[in-house]
Amino acid sequence: MTSSSLKDRVPPHNEEAEAATLGALLLSSDALAVVLKFLRPDDFYRTANKKIFQSIINLFTKGEVIDLITLTEELRRDGELEACGGPAYVSSLTSSVPTSANVEYYARIVQGASIRRELLRIASEIVATAHDDTAESRVIIEEAERKIFEITDRQQVTSFKSARALISQTIEAIERLYHTKESYTGIPTGFPDLDNMTSGFQKSEFIVIGARPSVGKTALAVSMAANMSVHQKIPVGFFTLEMSDMALMQRLVASEARIDTTRLRTGILNPADFHKLTEAAARIYEAPLFIDDTPNMKLLDLRAQARRMKMQEQVQIIFIDYIGLIDPESRGNTPRHEQVAEISRSLKALARELEMPIVTLSQVGRQSEGKAPSLADLRESGSIEQDADVVIFLHRLRKGEHDVEDGERTDVETDLVVAKQRNGPVGALKIAFLPQYTKFEPFSSDSG
Repeated sequence: MTSSSLKDRVPPHNEEAEAATLGALLLSSDALAVVLKFLRPDDFYRTANKKIFQSIINLFTKGEVIDLITLTEELRRDGELEACGGPAYVSSLTSSVPTSANVEYYARIVQGASIRRELLRIASEIVATAHDDTAESRVIIEEAERKIFEITDRQQVTSFKSARALISQTIEAIERLYHTKESYTGIPTGFPDLDNMTSGFQKSEFIVIGARPSVGKTALAVSMAANMSVHQKIPVGFFTLEMSDMALMQRLVASEARIDTTRLRTGILNPADFHKLTEAAARIYEAPLFIDDTPNMKLLDLRAQARRMKMQEQVQIIFIDYIGLIDPESRGNTPRHEQVAEISRSLKALARELEMPIVTLSQVGRQSEGKAPSLADLRESGSIEQDADVVIFLHRLRKGEHDVEDGERTDVETDLVVAKQRNGPVGALKIAFLPQYTKFEPFSSDSG
Protein backbone atom coordinates (compact mmCIF):
# COMPACT_ATOMS: atom_id res chain seq x y z
CA MET A 1 0.00 0.00 0.00
CA THR A 2 1.49 3.36 -1.01
CA SER A 3 1.91 6.21 1.45
CA SER A 4 -0.64 8.35 -0.44
CA SER A 5 -3.36 5.68 -0.29
CA LEU A 6 -2.59 5.10 3.42
CA LYS A 7 -2.98 8.83 4.06
CA ASP A 8 -6.37 8.76 2.35
CA ARG A 9 -7.56 6.07 4.77
CA VAL A 10 -6.38 7.78 7.98
CA PRO A 11 -8.72 10.57 9.17
CA PRO A 12 -7.15 14.06 9.16
CA HIS A 13 -5.35 14.80 12.43
CA ASN A 14 -2.18 16.34 13.79
CA GLU A 15 -0.89 14.64 16.93
CA GLU A 16 1.98 17.15 17.28
CA ALA A 17 -0.50 20.05 17.41
CA GLU A 18 -2.68 18.16 19.89
CA ALA A 19 0.31 17.49 22.18
CA ALA A 20 1.50 21.10 21.81
CA THR A 21 -1.95 22.43 22.75
CA LEU A 22 -2.12 20.27 25.88
CA GLY A 23 1.48 21.13 26.79
CA ALA A 24 0.72 24.85 26.50
CA LEU A 25 -2.26 24.42 28.83
CA LEU A 26 0.03 22.85 31.44
CA LEU A 27 2.51 25.70 31.10
CA SER A 28 -0.03 28.53 31.48
CA SER A 29 -3.39 28.56 33.24
CA ASP A 30 -4.44 31.53 31.08
CA ALA A 31 -4.14 29.48 27.89
CA LEU A 32 -7.36 27.53 28.56
CA ALA A 33 -9.53 30.63 28.03
CA VAL A 34 -8.02 30.95 24.55
CA VAL A 35 -8.31 27.27 23.67
CA LEU A 36 -11.95 26.92 24.78
CA LYS A 37 -12.95 29.39 22.06
CA PHE A 38 -11.93 26.80 19.48
CA LEU A 39 -11.89 23.32 20.97
CA ARG A 40 -13.97 20.74 22.80
CA PRO A 41 -12.75 17.28 23.90
CA ASP A 42 -14.16 15.57 20.81
CA ASP A 43 -11.98 17.76 18.59
CA PHE A 44 -8.93 15.72 19.64
CA TYR A 45 -8.27 12.68 17.47
CA ARG A 46 -6.13 10.64 19.85
CA THR A 47 -8.26 9.15 22.65
CA ALA A 48 -5.61 9.83 25.29
CA ASN A 49 -5.50 13.53 24.32
CA LYS A 50 -9.28 13.71 24.39
CA LYS A 51 -9.38 12.36 27.97
CA ILE A 52 -6.55 14.62 29.11
CA PHE A 53 -8.29 17.71 27.75
CA GLN A 54 -11.52 16.70 29.49
CA SER A 55 -9.61 16.31 32.77
CA ILE A 56 -8.08 19.77 32.33
CA ILE A 57 -11.60 21.21 31.88
CA ASN A 58 -12.73 19.33 35.01
CA LEU A 59 -9.91 20.87 37.02
CA PHE A 60 -10.79 24.30 35.68
CA THR A 61 -14.48 23.80 36.57
CA LYS A 62 -13.54 22.85 40.14
CA GLY A 63 -11.29 25.90 40.42
CA GLU A 64 -8.13 23.86 40.96
CA VAL A 65 -4.66 24.67 39.67
CA ILE A 66 -3.80 23.01 36.35
CA ASP A 67 -0.31 21.50 36.28
CA LEU A 68 1.40 18.12 35.83
CA ILE A 69 0.74 17.00 39.41
CA THR A 70 -2.95 17.96 39.60
CA LEU A 71 -3.65 16.61 36.11
CA THR A 72 -1.99 13.28 36.85
CA GLU A 73 -3.96 12.95 40.09
CA GLU A 74 -7.24 13.86 38.33
CA LEU A 75 -6.65 11.18 35.69
CA ARG A 76 -5.77 8.66 38.42
CA ARG A 77 -8.99 9.45 40.34
CA ASP A 78 -11.01 8.87 37.18
CA GLY A 79 -9.17 5.61 36.45
CA GLU A 80 -7.91 6.99 33.15
CA LEU A 81 -4.20 7.54 33.86
CA GLU A 82 -2.89 4.28 32.43
CA ALA A 83 -5.25 4.49 29.44
CA CYS A 84 -3.70 7.88 28.68
CA GLY A 85 -0.14 6.52 28.63
CA GLY A 86 0.62 6.91 32.31
CA PRO A 87 2.64 9.66 34.04
CA ALA A 88 5.35 9.36 31.38
CA TYR A 89 3.10 10.52 28.53
CA VAL A 90 1.53 13.32 30.59
CA SER A 91 5.01 14.57 31.53
CA SER A 92 6.14 14.45 27.92
CA LEU A 93 3.49 16.99 26.91
CA THR A 94 5.30 19.96 28.40
CA SER A 95 8.54 19.00 26.62
CA SER A 96 6.74 19.11 23.25
CA VAL A 97 6.24 22.87 23.44
CA PRO A 98 8.67 25.52 24.79
CA THR A 99 6.08 28.22 25.48
CA SER A 100 2.32 28.78 25.61
CA ALA A 101 2.56 31.89 23.43
CA ASN A 102 1.48 30.04 20.27
CA VAL A 103 -1.39 28.09 21.85
CA GLU A 104 -4.03 29.70 19.59
CA TYR A 105 -2.08 28.62 16.51
CA TYR A 106 -1.88 25.04 17.79
CA ALA A 107 -5.58 25.03 18.72
CA ARG A 108 -6.60 26.22 15.26
CA ILE A 109 -4.63 23.36 13.67
CA VAL A 110 -6.46 20.86 15.90
CA GLN A 111 -9.80 22.49 15.09
CA GLY A 112 -9.08 22.45 11.35
CA ALA A 113 -8.35 18.71 11.42
CA SER A 114 -11.48 18.09 13.47
CA ILE A 115 -13.60 20.01 10.97
CA ARG A 116 -12.13 17.98 8.11
CA ARG A 117 -12.99 14.74 9.92
CA GLU A 118 -16.52 16.01 10.48
CA LEU A 119 -16.83 16.93 6.79
CA LEU A 120 -15.73 13.43 5.81
CA ARG A 121 -18.31 11.94 8.19
CA ILE A 122 -21.08 14.14 6.77
CA ALA A 123 -20.00 13.37 3.21
CA SER A 124 -20.19 9.63 3.87
CA GLU A 125 -23.66 10.06 5.38
CA ILE A 126 -24.78 12.06 2.32
CA VAL A 127 -23.43 9.35 0.01
CA ALA A 128 -25.25 6.65 1.99
CA THR A 129 -28.51 8.62 2.03
CA ALA A 130 -28.22 9.43 -1.68
CA HIS A 131 -28.20 5.70 -2.41
CA ASP A 132 -31.39 5.24 -0.37
CA ASP A 133 -34.25 5.25 -2.89
CA THR A 134 -36.81 5.86 -0.13
CA ALA A 135 -35.31 9.28 0.78
CA GLU A 136 -36.56 12.38 -1.06
CA SER A 137 -33.89 14.40 -2.85
CA ARG A 138 -35.15 17.64 -1.29
CA VAL A 139 -34.85 16.18 2.20
CA ILE A 140 -31.30 14.97 1.48
CA ILE A 141 -30.27 18.45 0.31
CA GLU A 142 -31.86 20.22 3.29
CA GLU A 143 -30.22 17.83 5.76
CA ALA A 144 -26.84 18.29 4.06
CA GLU A 145 -27.21 22.09 4.23
CA ARG A 146 -28.14 21.93 7.90
CA LYS A 147 -25.10 19.85 8.78
CA ILE A 148 -22.76 22.09 6.79
CA PHE A 149 -24.20 25.21 8.48
CA GLU A 150 -23.60 23.58 11.88
CA ILE A 151 -19.91 23.28 11.02
CA THR A 152 -19.90 26.91 9.87
CA ASP A 153 -21.40 27.96 13.22
CA ARG A 154 -18.52 26.23 15.02
CA GLN A 155 -16.00 28.46 13.28
CA GLN A 156 -17.64 31.67 14.50
CA VAL A 157 -15.46 32.76 17.42
CA THR A 158 -16.76 35.55 19.61
CA SER A 159 -14.66 37.86 21.76
CA PHE A 160 -15.17 40.77 24.09
CA LYS A 161 -14.54 44.40 23.16
CA SER A 162 -13.06 47.21 25.20
CA ALA A 163 -15.02 50.30 26.14
CA ARG A 164 -12.46 52.28 24.12
CA ALA A 165 -13.40 50.44 20.93
CA LEU A 166 -17.14 50.48 21.64
CA ILE A 167 -17.36 54.18 22.48
CA SER A 168 -15.67 55.06 19.19
CA GLN A 169 -18.19 52.95 17.24
CA THR A 170 -21.09 54.40 19.23
CA ILE A 171 -20.07 58.02 18.62
CA GLU A 172 -19.60 57.30 14.92
CA ALA A 173 -23.12 55.82 14.75
CA ILE A 174 -24.58 58.87 16.53
CA GLU A 175 -22.74 61.21 14.17
CA ARG A 176 -24.09 59.32 11.15
CA LEU A 177 -27.62 59.70 12.50
CA TYR A 178 -27.03 63.40 13.14
CA HIS A 179 -25.82 64.04 9.60
CA THR A 180 -28.44 61.92 7.84
CA LYS A 181 -31.25 63.35 10.01
CA GLU A 182 -33.14 60.05 9.85
CA SER A 183 -36.22 59.93 12.04
CA TYR A 184 -35.65 56.39 13.32
CA THR A 185 -32.58 54.35 14.15
CA GLY A 186 -34.31 51.08 13.18
CA ILE A 187 -36.62 49.90 10.40
CA PRO A 188 -39.88 51.93 10.38
CA THR A 189 -43.03 49.82 10.60
CA GLY A 190 -45.24 52.40 8.89
CA PHE A 191 -47.14 53.10 12.11
CA PRO A 192 -45.79 56.48 13.34
CA ASP A 193 -46.96 56.17 16.95
CA LEU A 194 -45.29 52.75 17.27
CA ASP A 195 -42.15 53.97 15.49
CA ASN A 196 -41.92 56.98 17.82
CA MET A 197 -42.07 54.61 20.80
CA THR A 198 -39.57 52.04 19.46
CA SER A 199 -37.60 54.22 17.02
CA GLY A 200 -38.32 51.46 14.50
CA PHE A 201 -37.50 47.76 14.79
CA GLN A 202 -33.84 47.57 15.79
CA LYS A 203 -31.05 45.32 14.54
CA SER A 204 -30.51 42.07 16.47
CA GLU A 205 -33.84 42.40 18.31
CA PHE A 206 -36.23 39.50 18.84
CA ILE A 207 -39.74 40.94 18.57
CA VAL A 208 -42.95 39.09 19.46
CA ILE A 209 -46.45 40.12 18.34
CA GLY A 210 -49.13 38.32 20.35
CA ALA A 211 -52.92 38.15 20.19
CA ARG A 212 -55.86 35.80 20.45
CA PRO A 213 -56.92 34.02 17.22
CA SER A 214 -58.68 36.17 14.59
CA VAL A 215 -57.66 39.48 16.15
CA GLY A 216 -55.28 40.22 13.27
CA LYS A 217 -51.70 39.09 14.00
CA THR A 218 -51.07 38.02 10.42
CA ALA A 219 -52.80 41.11 9.04
CA LEU A 220 -50.56 43.34 11.15
CA ALA A 221 -47.42 41.47 10.09
CA VAL A 222 -48.43 41.69 6.40
CA SER A 223 -49.22 45.40 6.79
CA MET A 224 -45.80 46.04 8.33
CA ALA A 225 -44.02 43.92 5.71
CA ALA A 226 -45.83 45.82 2.95
CA ASN A 227 -44.95 49.19 4.46
CA MET A 228 -41.30 48.15 4.53
CA SER A 229 -40.88 46.29 1.23
CA VAL A 230 -43.44 47.91 -1.08
CA HIS A 231 -43.23 51.50 0.11
CA GLN A 232 -39.71 51.78 1.57
CA LYS A 233 -37.97 49.18 -0.64
CA ILE A 234 -36.43 47.47 2.40
CA PRO A 235 -35.75 43.76 1.68
CA VAL A 236 -38.08 41.64 3.83
CA GLY A 237 -38.20 37.89 4.46
CA PHE A 238 -41.57 36.38 5.41
CA PHE A 239 -42.04 32.81 6.68
CA THR A 240 -45.74 31.94 6.44
CA LEU A 241 -46.19 28.59 8.16
CA GLU A 242 -49.97 28.87 8.54
CA MET A 243 -51.13 29.82 5.04
CA SER A 244 -49.84 29.37 1.51
CA ASP A 245 -47.76 31.98 -0.28
CA MET A 246 -50.65 32.54 -2.72
CA ALA A 247 -53.10 33.20 0.12
CA LEU A 248 -50.64 35.63 1.69
CA MET A 249 -50.16 37.38 -1.66
CA GLN A 250 -53.94 37.70 -2.09
CA ARG A 251 -54.07 39.49 1.26
CA LEU A 252 -51.27 41.78 0.19
CA VAL A 253 -52.94 42.56 -3.14
CA ALA A 254 -56.30 43.31 -1.48
CA SER A 255 -54.55 45.52 1.04
CA GLU A 256 -52.51 47.46 -1.52
CA ALA A 257 -55.31 47.78 -4.09
CA ARG A 258 -57.92 48.48 -1.36
CA ILE A 259 -60.29 45.93 -2.85
CA ASP A 260 -62.68 44.02 -0.61
CA THR A 261 -61.06 40.64 0.13
CA THR A 262 -64.38 38.80 -0.30
CA ARG A 263 -64.85 40.14 -3.82
CA LEU A 264 -61.23 39.40 -4.64
CA ARG A 265 -61.57 35.77 -3.52
CA THR A 266 -64.83 35.25 -5.43
CA GLY A 267 -63.68 37.14 -8.54
CA ILE A 268 -66.69 39.51 -8.46
CA LEU A 269 -64.78 42.57 -9.68
CA ASN A 270 -65.65 45.63 -11.74
CA PRO A 271 -63.48 47.54 -14.27
CA ALA A 272 -62.36 50.04 -11.61
CA ASP A 273 -61.16 47.14 -9.45
CA PHE A 274 -59.01 45.82 -12.29
CA HIS A 275 -57.37 49.22 -12.67
CA LYS A 276 -56.52 49.33 -8.96
CA LEU A 277 -55.41 45.70 -9.12
CA THR A 278 -52.97 46.41 -11.96
CA GLU A 279 -51.44 49.40 -10.17
CA ALA A 280 -51.06 47.45 -6.91
CA ALA A 281 -49.53 44.46 -8.72
CA ALA A 282 -46.95 46.75 -10.35
CA ARG A 283 -45.89 48.12 -6.95
CA ILE A 284 -45.71 44.65 -5.39
CA TYR A 285 -43.76 43.33 -8.40
CA GLU A 286 -40.95 45.76 -7.61
CA ALA A 287 -40.98 45.02 -3.87
CA PRO A 288 -37.97 43.15 -2.36
CA LEU A 289 -40.27 40.74 -0.49
CA PHE A 290 -39.28 37.06 -0.20
CA ILE A 291 -41.83 34.51 1.03
CA ASP A 292 -41.32 30.95 2.28
CA ASP A 293 -44.49 28.92 2.91
CA THR A 294 -42.89 25.58 3.85
CA PRO A 295 -45.33 23.84 6.25
CA ASN A 296 -44.07 22.18 9.44
CA MET A 297 -40.68 23.79 8.92
CA LYS A 298 -37.99 22.55 11.25
CA LEU A 299 -36.08 25.06 13.33
CA LEU A 300 -32.70 24.41 11.72
CA ASP A 301 -34.20 24.58 8.23
CA LEU A 302 -35.68 27.97 9.09
CA ARG A 303 -32.32 29.17 10.39
CA ALA A 304 -30.58 27.96 7.23
CA GLN A 305 -33.16 29.62 4.96
CA ALA A 306 -32.89 32.88 6.93
CA ARG A 307 -29.12 32.85 6.41
CA ARG A 308 -29.61 32.34 2.68
CA MET A 309 -32.11 35.22 2.52
CA LYS A 310 -29.56 37.46 4.23
CA MET A 311 -26.66 36.32 2.04
CA GLN A 312 -28.41 36.14 -1.35
CA GLU A 313 -31.09 38.85 -1.09
CA GLN A 314 -29.65 41.18 1.59
CA VAL A 315 -32.85 40.82 3.63
CA GLN A 316 -32.90 43.29 6.55
CA ILE A 317 -35.83 41.96 8.61
CA ILE A 318 -37.66 38.63 8.93
CA PHE A 319 -41.28 37.91 9.90
CA ILE A 320 -42.40 34.45 11.11
CA ASP A 321 -46.08 33.47 11.21
CA TYR A 322 -46.01 31.89 13.73
CA ILE A 323 -43.71 30.48 16.45
CA GLY A 324 -46.08 27.68 17.48
CA LEU A 325 -45.83 26.09 14.02
CA ILE A 326 -42.04 25.75 13.98
CA ASP A 327 -40.99 22.14 14.47
CA PRO A 328 -38.17 21.55 16.96
CA GLU A 329 -35.36 19.44 15.60
CA SER A 330 -36.00 16.51 17.93
CA ARG A 331 -39.34 16.14 19.68
CA GLY A 332 -38.96 12.83 21.51
CA ASN A 333 -40.55 12.99 24.94
CA THR A 334 -39.52 16.61 25.51
CA PRO A 335 -42.38 18.66 27.04
CA ARG A 336 -43.90 21.22 24.70
CA HIS A 337 -42.85 24.19 26.83
CA GLU A 338 -39.20 23.05 26.58
CA GLN A 339 -39.51 22.69 22.81
CA VAL A 340 -40.87 26.24 22.50
CA ALA A 341 -38.14 27.49 24.85
CA GLU A 342 -35.52 25.97 22.54
CA ILE A 343 -37.13 27.63 19.51
CA SER A 344 -37.38 30.99 21.27
CA ARG A 345 -33.73 30.96 22.36
CA SER A 346 -32.65 29.92 18.88
CA LEU A 347 -34.58 32.74 17.17
CA LYS A 348 -33.12 35.29 19.57
CA ALA A 349 -29.63 33.97 18.83
CA LEU A 350 -30.39 34.10 15.10
CA ALA A 351 -31.40 37.77 15.34
CA ARG A 352 -28.04 38.57 16.91
CA GLU A 353 -26.12 36.38 14.46
CA LEU A 354 -27.73 37.97 11.38
CA GLU A 355 -27.81 41.45 12.97
CA MET A 356 -31.42 42.04 11.95
CA PRO A 357 -34.82 42.23 13.67
CA ILE A 358 -36.73 38.95 13.74
CA VAL A 359 -40.46 39.42 14.28
CA THR A 360 -42.44 36.35 15.24
CA LEU A 361 -46.16 36.01 15.89
CA SER A 362 -47.45 34.14 18.93
CA GLN A 363 -50.80 33.04 20.32
CA VAL A 364 -51.92 34.25 23.74
CA GLY A 365 -53.86 32.12 26.20
CA ARG A 366 -57.63 31.94 26.55
CA GLN A 367 -57.38 33.58 29.98
CA SER A 368 -56.79 36.92 28.23
CA GLU A 369 -60.31 36.96 26.76
CA GLY A 370 -62.13 40.17 27.65
CA LYS A 371 -59.03 42.01 28.86
CA ALA A 372 -55.80 43.39 27.51
CA PRO A 373 -53.21 40.57 27.23
CA SER A 374 -50.17 40.57 29.51
CA LEU A 375 -46.75 38.92 29.23
CA ALA A 376 -47.97 36.01 31.35
CA ASP A 377 -50.60 35.22 28.68
CA LEU A 378 -48.07 34.20 26.00
CA ARG A 379 -48.82 30.56 25.27
CA GLU A 380 -46.70 27.42 25.68
CA SER A 381 -43.55 28.84 27.27
CA GLY A 382 -42.53 31.59 29.66
CA SER A 383 -39.20 31.75 27.86
CA ILE A 384 -40.79 33.75 25.02
CA GLU A 385 -41.40 36.73 27.28
CA GLN A 386 -37.90 36.36 28.75
CA ASP A 387 -36.11 36.09 25.41
CA ALA A 388 -38.05 38.79 23.57
CA ASP A 389 -36.58 42.29 23.37
CA VAL A 390 -39.97 43.73 22.41
CA VAL A 391 -43.42 42.25 23.04
CA ILE A 392 -46.44 43.82 21.32
CA PHE A 393 -50.05 42.75 21.89
CA LEU A 394 -53.10 43.35 19.72
CA HIS A 395 -56.30 43.84 21.68
CA ARG A 396 -59.82 44.61 20.53
CA LEU A 397 -63.05 44.55 22.52
CA ARG A 398 -65.87 43.63 20.17
CA LYS A 399 -69.20 41.88 20.07
CA GLY A 400 -68.93 40.44 16.59
CA GLU A 401 -66.20 39.88 14.08
CA HIS A 402 -66.33 43.48 12.84
CA ASP A 403 -68.04 46.68 13.80
CA VAL A 404 -71.11 47.35 11.67
CA GLU A 405 -72.59 50.73 10.96
CA ASP A 406 -75.63 51.26 8.70
CA GLY A 407 -75.04 47.81 7.20
CA GLU A 408 -71.42 48.62 6.22
CA ARG A 409 -68.24 47.40 7.83
CA THR A 410 -66.15 50.25 9.22
CA ASP A 411 -62.62 50.75 10.48
CA VAL A 412 -62.18 49.04 13.82
CA GLU A 413 -60.26 50.81 16.56
CA THR A 414 -57.63 48.42 17.91
CA ASP A 415 -55.20 48.76 20.81
CA LEU A 416 -51.55 48.05 20.14
CA VAL A 417 -49.94 47.43 23.52
CA VAL A 418 -46.15 47.56 23.81
CA ALA A 419 -45.89 45.40 26.94
CA LYS A 420 -42.12 45.00 26.94
CA GLN A 421 -39.25 46.93 25.44
CA ARG A 422 -35.75 46.44 26.79
CA ASN A 423 -34.43 49.75 25.53
CA GLY A 424 -37.47 52.00 25.50
CA PRO A 425 -40.83 52.91 26.99
CA VAL A 426 -43.92 50.73 27.15
CA GLY A 427 -47.54 51.72 26.74
CA ALA A 428 -50.64 51.48 24.56
CA LEU A 429 -51.49 53.22 21.30
CA LYS A 430 -54.30 52.93 18.77
CA ILE A 431 -54.27 51.66 15.21
CA ALA A 432 -57.14 51.13 12.77
CA PHE A 433 -58.15 47.74 11.36
CA LEU A 434 -59.82 47.82 7.93
CA PRO A 435 -61.62 44.45 7.85
CA GLN A 436 -62.75 44.76 4.24
CA TYR A 437 -59.09 44.86 3.16
CA THR A 438 -57.68 42.75 6.04
CA LYS A 439 -55.31 45.61 6.69
CA PHE A 440 -54.07 47.80 9.53
CA GLU A 441 -53.37 51.51 9.17
CA PRO A 442 -52.32 54.33 11.50
CA PHE A 443 -55.24 55.54 13.61
CA SER A 444 -56.68 58.99 13.07
CA SER A 445 -59.68 60.77 14.52
CA ASP A 446 -61.35 60.32 11.13
CA SER A 447 -61.04 56.50 11.30
CA GLY A 448 -64.44 54.85 11.37
